[in-house]
Amino acid sequence: MNSFTDLFIRRPVLAIVVNLVIIIAGFNAWHSLSVRQYPLSENASVQITTVYVGASAELVRGFITTPLERAIGAAEGIDYVESKSLQGISIITARLKLNYDSTKALADISSKVDQVRGDLPAEAQVPAISVQSADSDFAAAYLSFWSDILSQEQITDYLTRVVQPRLASVSGVQRIEIFGARTFAMRIWLKPDRMAGLGISPSQVREALAQNNYLAAIGSTKGALVQTNLAANTDLRNPEDFRRLVIYQNEDTIVRLQDIADVELGAEDYDTLVRYSGQTAVFAGVFPQPNANIVDVIDRVRVELSQLQHDMPAGLDASIGYDASEYVSNAIKEVTGTLVDTLSIVVVVIFLFLGSVRSVLVPVMAIPVSLIGGIFLMQMFGFTLNLLTLLAIVLSVGLVVDDAIVVVENVERHLREGRTPREAALIGARELVAPIIAMTVTLVAVYIPIGLQGGLTGALFREFAFTLAGAVTISGVVALTLSPTMSANLLRSAQDEERGLTGWLNHRFDRLREVYGRALGGTLKARPAVYLVWIVVSLCTVPMYLFSPKELAPTEDQSVLFGIINTAANVTTDQNAIYSKAAEQIMLDVPEAALTFQLLFPPSIGATIGADGFSGVVVKPWGERTRTVSAILPEVQAQVSKIPGIQMFMTTPPALPGGSNFPVEFVITSTADAERLLEFARELQQRAQQSGLFSFPPDIDMKLDQPLATVVFDRDKLAALGLRLSQVGADLAVATGGDFVNRFNMAGRSYKVIPLVQRVDRLNSEQLRNIHVAGTDNRMVPLSAVAHIEHSVVARSLNRFQQLNAVKLSGVSSRTLDDALSFLEETAREILPPGYSFDYTGESRQLRTEGNKFLPAFSLAVLMIFLVLAVQFNSFRDPFVILAGSVPLAMFGALIFTLLKMPDPSMPYWTNGWTTTMNIYAEVGLVTLVGLIAKNGILIVEFANKLQQQGTSKLDAVHEAAMIRLRPVLMTSVATIAGHFPLVLVTGAGAAARNSIGLVLVGGMAIGTLFTLFALPSLYVLMAKDRSKETAAAPAAAALPVTQPLDPG
Repeated sequence: MNSFTDLFIRRPVLAIVVNLVIIIAGFNAWHSLSVRQYPLSENASVQITTVYVGASAELVRGFITTPLERAIGAAEGIDYVESKSLQGISIITARLKLNYDSTKALADISSKVDQVRGDLPAEAQVPAISVQSADSDFAAAYLSFWSDILSQEQITDYLTRVVQPRLASVSGVQRIEIFGARTFAMRIWLKPDRMAGLGISPSQVREALAQNNYLAAIGSTKGALVQTNLAANTDLRNPEDFRRLVIYQNEDTIVRLQDIADVELGAEDYDTLVRYSGQTAVFAGVFPQPNANIVDVIDRVRVELSQLQHDMPAGLDASIGYDASEYVSNAIKEVTGTLVDTLSIVVVVIFLFLGSVRSVLVPVMAIPVSLIGGIFLMQMFGFTLNLLTLLAIVLSVGLVVDDAIVVVENVERHLREGRTPREAALIGARELVAPIIAMTVTLVAVYIPIGLQGGLTGALFREFAFTLAGAVTISGVVALTLSPTMSANLLRSAQDEERGLTGWLNHRFDRLREVYGRALGGTLKARPAVYLVWIVVSLCTVPMYLFSPKELAPTEDQSVLFGIINTAANVTTDQNAIYSKAAEQIMLDVPEAALTFQLLFPPSIGATIGADGFSGVVVKPWGERTRTVSAILPEVQAQVSKIPGIQMFMTTPPALPGGSNFPVEFVITSTADAERLLEFARELQQRAQQSGLFSFPPDIDMKLDQPLATVVFDRDKLAALGLRLSQVGADLAVATGGDFVNRFNMAGRSYKVIPLVQRVDRLNSEQLRNIHVAGTDNRMVPLSAVAHIEHSVVARSLNRFQQLNAVKLSGVSSRTLDDALSFLEETAREILPPGYSFDYTGESRQLRTEGNKFLPAFSLAVLMIFLVLAVQFNSFRDPFVILAGSVPLAMFGALIFTLLKMPDPSMPYWTNGWTTTMNIYAEVGLVTLVGLIAKNGILIVEFANKLQQQGTSKLDAVHEAAMIRLRPVLMTSVATIAGHFPLVLVTGAGAAARNSIGLVLVGGMAIGTLFTLFALPSLYVLMAKDRSKETAAAPAAAALPVTQPLDPG
C-alpha cells in the first residue's frame, strides 16, 4: 500500500526544497528575535501614595490608609494589597496578578480612589497613583561617576544636564535615573538667636523669599512701527542676590537675609550617600524598554558612554559598576557552548550505533532543519530569545534526532533482509508513518499543559514548551520527508554495510540482542516477580516526590551579592557612612571581589522601602574564580554581622522574575494591635534562628524604635500672648521642615530655595525650645514659653496586609525555601492564638502558589498522551500499557536525584553535586520525561501489535518486538541521554537551572529505559489485547456460508 512518503522518495528534489524553505524561514527569523533573560511578562503593582503633612502614623492609618484600602480591595486583578502608614505619608501597594493588564488595573484603582477622595481629610494631598513593574526595581546597569576634584553637586549637575539626556536618547532605553544625586539648591541656613534679636520670625523669611524671588512676565510695548519685548529682574539668581534680600525695614533699620542666615549654593539633600569601590560617587541607572534587547541596549550605552568620556570635565571618571546584561550574555554563551557540546555528543553517539558516515548523515540533518525551523515558529508566535527558549533548543537536540534514527534503523533492517536501498526506504518509511506521527504528537502533547498553564510556570515556560513542541513537530516532518529520501540515496546494500566498522557494530548489536532476548525471556517467564517489582517501584514514586526538598528555583550564580542595610531609627547618614565603610572594606577583602557599591537612603525613603541602605559586591567572572557566590555569602555574612550599630543581610538576586529582596517572606496578620503582633513575630524570629535553617535571624519589618519628640502647647499661654497655632505651626515648619519656598534660575535650569535652621541649632529636640515665634505686634516669643517637649518611641511604620494589621519576617534559608517556610508554618500554628493567620509575599508566595500546580499539570500531560495514543492505536488498553510500563519507572529514576539532595548544602557529600531540589525546572523536566519515555513503549507495542496481526501469539509477539526494536530504543534513548548530559556538567551563568532539568531527564531516561525494556513486555502480556486469536478466527469467519436475508414479501 502506497504512502505519502513515497512521493518524497520518488521526487527527492521536492523533499529538499521543503526542508530548504524551513531553513530559509528560520535564518530570516533569527535576526528579528529580541534577547532577554526571561520571557516578557507583566508583573506589575499599583502604588498609591498620599501625603498628610504632620500627621502621626496612627492618624495616617485611620484616616488615609484604611478608607483607601477598603476601596482598592474591590478592584479587579489584584493578588494582594499591603500598606505602610508612616509619619505624614501613606503608601499602599496593590500587587497585580501575573500578566494582568496594568493599564486596566490603574484605571480601575484610580476610579475607586476617586470615589472615596471626599472622605479623606481636607489637609491631605491628592493621592498619587503610579504603576511599577516588579522586574524594574533594579536597573539593567549602573554607571558610576566619581571625582577627586568636582563636588557631588557638580557631578550631579553634569549628569542631569549632559549624561542623562544623551543616554536617554539611546535606542531601547526607557529612562535614566540618578542615584545619590545632590542637586544644587540655594540653602538658607537660619540662625535662631540672630533672628530673635532682630525680631524676625521664620515665617517672615519665607514670605520675603516668596514675594521677592519670582519670575514676572510683563509683556511688551508696541508702537506704530516698533515692538519691544519687556523683561524685569524680579528673581534672585546667585547667593549674593539672596544675601542682600531685605527681610524687614523701618525708618532706622534694614534687616537683610545675610544678617540672620548663612546663604550658600548647596544641595537639596545631604542624607543620600553613594560609594563605589571605596570612593564617593553618583550612579546613573539604565532602565531598558520592557521589550528591548537588553544586551544590545547596554552595548549601545557602552558606546555612548565611551563617547561621553572624551568630553567630560577634567577630573571626572566613569565606569560601568554593575551590568545585568553581562549575566544574560554569559548565560547565552554558556547555553550556546552547551548546544555545541550536545550536537557533538549526539553525532558521536549516532555514529557509534550506526558505524557509517552515510547513515549518520540522515539523523544529523534533522538537527539543523528542526532547530532552525523552530526559530521560525518562535518568531511567528512572537517569542524572544531568552534563557528558557535557548534551553528548549538545547533539549531539542536530543529529541529531534529520534524520529530520523528510527527511520534509518528501520531502513537498514530491510537492507539486511536483502532489499535495495530504494525498496528499503519505501517499505521502511511506510511502516513508520503511524509510529512517527504517534511519537511526535505524543511529545507535543506533553508540552500543551505546560504552555497553557497559568501563573508563573505558564508565564515562564510557555515559550519554552511551544519552542520545544515546534522543533519536535518539524523533526517529524523531516523524518517523513527528508530522512526517507536521504536513506534511499545514501545508504548502501547489506553486502557493503557488512564490512568494516559497520559490520563489526552490527555483529555486536546482534550479540547484544541475543543476550537481551534471553534475559527478556527469563523475565517473561517470571512475570509475577516483574509485576511485584513494578508495583513497588511505582508506589515508591509517591513518597519520593513528597520527601524531595522543594524550592521555587535553584539559586543561580549571577556574580553579585546584595546586602540589605538596616540601622537604628535615629542614626544619621554621617554615622551610617562609618558603618557602611566597614562593611565595604569587608566586601573588598573578599578574594573574588571585583568591585563594590553602596547606596544609603535618607530616612524618608528608607522608611517607605523598608531598608536604610543597599550594598553589593560584584565578583570576578566565572573563569577567574573557583568559589560560587553561594559559597562566598556565608563568609561575608559572618563578617558583616560583627559590625556594631548596623544590620546587613546578604542575599543573592532572585532566580526568577517577580522576586524581592529575600526568598523568605512570611506575613503574620491579625486585627490585634501592632505591639501584640510584634511579640509573636519576635518569638517566631527567635525559634527560626535556633532551628539552624536561616543564614541570619529573619528581619522583622515593623520596628518600635522610632524616637518621637512631641511639641505640647499650653493653649492658655498661647491665648494670653495672642499667638495663633496656625502661625506657630507655620514658623516651626519653616524652621525645621526643610521644605522649599520657590525656585531660582541658574544657567537655564531652575533649582529649589530651601530655608532651614542651621544644623548646630537643631542637634537635638531640646534646642527647639530656643526657636522664637511671632506674637502680637511682631513680638518674638520663645517656644519654651508656650510649650514643652515630650519624648516617646513609636513604630517606624504601621503595616497592613489584606486590610489586616501585619508583621513580615524576611530572611534567607540556609537549606531550601520549602524547609524554611514549612518550619515557620508549623511554628506559627503552634504559637499563634485564634484570630491570627499567616500569608506570604514575593518568592515565598510564588512557591506556595506554584507548588500546587505541578500535580495537575503532570496529570493533564499523562491524560493528553493517553488520549492521543488511544486515537492512534484505536484502543484504550495499548496506551495504558505504554504509559504504565514506562512512566512510573522513569519517574522513579528521576526522583532518585531529587530525594538524595543533601539537606545542608555545605555538607561535603557527592550527592550535593549530582542531585537537585524539586523546583520549577525539575518539575518541567518530569513532565517532559513522560513524553520521552513513552516513545520507547510506542515502538515496542506498535510492532508487537503488527506481529500479532500476522498470527504470532501475544507472548512471542512482544518478545520479538522488543528484540527487534531494541536497537532504535537504545539509539534514541542513549542519544537523548547523551544530548542532555552536558546540562548536568555545565557551570557558569544560568548553570543551576540547566543542571536541575538535565539531572531529571538523564536520570529518568537512563533508569526508566532500563526498567521499560523488561517491565513493559510483561505488562503487555498481562493487559494488551490478544489480537492473534482474532487473526486466527478471521479465515474461519470468512469461510462460513453467507445467510440470505428473508424475503419480506
